Amino acid sequence: MLETYLRNRLDEKEILLMTHIVLGYPSFDDSFRIIEAMVASGVDLMELQIPFSEPTADGPVIVHANQRSLEGGATLKDCFYLVEKATHSFDIPFLIMSYYNILFRYGVRRFVADMSQGGILGSIIPDLPPEEGQEYLDAMQKHGLAPILIFSPTTSLDRMRYISSFGKGFIYCVARKGVTGSNTKFSEGSATYLTKCRKSTSLPLALGFGIKEKSDIDFLKGKADIAVIGSQTIRIMEQQGVDSVRNFICSLR
Repeated sequence: MLETYLRNRLDEKEILLMTHIVLGYPSFDDSFRIIEAMVASGVDLMELQIPFSEPTADGPVIVHANQRSLEGGATLKDCFYLVEKATHSFDIPFLIMSYYNILFRYGVRRFVADMSQGGILGSIIPDLPPEEGQEYLDAMQKHGLAPILIFSPTTSLDRMRYISSFGKGFIYCVARKGVTGSNTKFSEGSATYLTKCRKSTSLPLALGFGIKEKSDIDFLKGKADIAVIGSQTIRIMEQQGVDSVRNFICSLR
């Protein structure tokens, strides 16, 4: 379902935009307003992060957002309530992004069932390799959801092919080593990396970690299928307010 949607959108657009928010930051009401602004700006899909105390793949901006959300009392019940409100309100795909400890404590099968009931089409669990995720992968298959798996610049071609065999929807390609939010210098090396990724899978490719402006997205056209905007949107929102989000996303087209 998710892959079909993406391929249909790619028939109309050279590259798609996926945005990212941390649920409950600055508040749940503001989270919904941000989602609303992003949809109005024309984003193609969105990942909704369930806050966690140790978000190991994330840099300072998103770590801070996770901490503030948790300090504000965010619960998994609150997150699923807002997820369902978003999926019922807007006609784009939504994904869950979080860490395996949350699934483990909640119950993997229960978590996936609740995602499905809430209208989610897939999820990104960056600290769960396929070798350790059979219960999760089986539950995702049972509910027809897409497990989004991850390539990095240090992943070998053989390993990419192995990872891809478990993935659905698209592959999330990390632009560089490290965590989200730091500067990424897009170069010929980035193009070579994406060519390697393309050789290893038939799924669409998303690229994230460090995309901040239109020139980054222009560089990715013809190399990746989806540009992922995360930390920069949070920075803009913190500096200029929630109402600035729509103009920022529109400026990336």
